[in-house]
Amino acid sequence: MSIKKVFIITGEHSGDIHASKVARQLFELNPDITIEGVGGENLKSAGVKLFSDHKKMGAVGISPSIIFSHYILGKKIVDYLTKEFKPDIVILTDYGAFNLSIAKFLKKAGIKLFYYIPPQVWASRKWRIKTIKKYIDEVLCIFPFEKEMYEKYGIKTHYCGHPLVSQLPEKADKTAFFEKYGLDKSKKLVAIFPGSRKFELQQLMNIFVKTAKNLETLHSDIQFVISHAPNLSDEVFDKYLKNTDYKVIKGDNQALLSVSDALILASGTVALEAAIYQTPMIIAYRGPWVFYLIYLLVRCIKMVSLPNIIAGKIIVPEIIQGNLNVSNITYEIEKILYDNTYRKNYIEQLSHIKNLLSDKVSSYEAAVEINKTLENC
Repeated sequence: MSIKKVFIITGEHSGDIHASKVARQLFELNPDITIEGVGGENLKSAGVKLFSDHKKMGAVGISPSIIFSHYILGKKIVDYLTKEFKPDIVILTDYGAFNLSIAKFLKKAGIKLFYYIPPQVWASRKWRIKTIKKYIDEVLCIFPFEKEMYEKYGIKTHYCGHPLVSQLPEKADKTAFFEKYGLDKSKKLVAIFPGSRKFELQQLMNIFVKTAKNLETLHSDIQFVISHAPNLSDEVFDKYLKNTDYKVIKGDNQALLSVSDALILASGTVALEAAIYQTPMIIAYRGPWVFYLIYLLVRCIKMVSLPNIIAGKIIVPEIIQGNLNVSNITYEIEKILYDNTYRKNYIEQLSHIKNLLSDKVSSYEAAVEINKTLENC
């Protein structure tokens, strides 16, 4: 029996994490399998041979240099897969624009394509679903409402459950966490997550710091911590924290989410993590106006945070673009911290978010579904 070959394509740190767990499950189900891919340290440590890493893939924007580097990498991947490696299956993970652009070339070569964590076409650019239908053999979705949507278009779909449900660690011990980082146990903790991309720090850090100073002036019982995204260098991060003495915590994000009394978050998966921990938060986000105007043209829904989208209603306050200012953020944080009725109701609504997600182990579900096809290749 010939050895089965799989190739995984990821584009960012989160995709590398999720795909690495699928790879580990595949190795357990089929020890003789060969897996190569595009990814980072997580895929590499899972035993995947890297064809390329992500260094040129995590950029945001549409500059000529970004487009060119993606084009060159895409061409190299297609040439390698169609002429040399010739995998039985390719697993595309997240990173929709890049992955869908090369899917058509791989499909024409007769390679079976699975899409794990597919593009969020329900949020924006819904026309992409036609491309998915044309080139993807099976979608492995992570939100319960996605399965019905994809199947309505005649796309083979398997609901795997959201990776975070099984991957998030338990809540940290608050007393131990405060002692570890020298925090004041008598004060409320507000954690600031300014994002994981340089442009987000440019757009958000200054206003977040100003808000923290304003709240400290108004309330002596609040302390602030700023989360440092692990993918950003100290040099880049510190550039946007000049003349401040706030404690910065790096590499302990989930524990910080779980022990905070309130959160100020840039939009992203971190909001869903916070919801699972039932930590009240606000989403505060602003991007370059040109990108925001483009977003308005392509969006399919008006909510931006995953907890609200999953719940189908506004639970988490969203302070976006022109509404982003110190006054609005201050008002929402004060409500979370000092309006007991509001806080109790908020936490109760967050508890329903996890219930709406399956308790399936997402990586295992995905690997089992992929392995079924491998066995028939």
